[in-house]
Amino acid sequence: NLEGTIPTEIGLMEYLLELILYGNNLEGTIPTEIGLMTNLEALFLDGNNLEGTIPTEIGEMEILDDLQLGSNTLEGTIPIEIGMLTFLRYLNLT
Repeated sequence: NLEGTIPTEIGLMEYLLELILYGNNLEGTIPTEIGLMTNLEALFLDGNNLEGTIPTEIGEMEILDDLQLGSNTLEGTIPIEIGMLTFLRYLNLT
């Protein structure tokens, strides 16, 4: 069980294809730098204690296929930039 926050430096991992961190005890917000991970195909952050809003920068992840953000305490509106994810096939925001 990982704890703590997601570091902003995660955006430096620009060649990563999948980031799977579900079912941990991560807290804090999703860093906006996550949008720099433009080769990411799958982002699983569900089942943590993340809060705040979904960063609009997620819309920059052009080839993202699977986005799992459910079972957190995220709030606000769904960013319209998610509509720019034309390869997105799976979306969980529950």
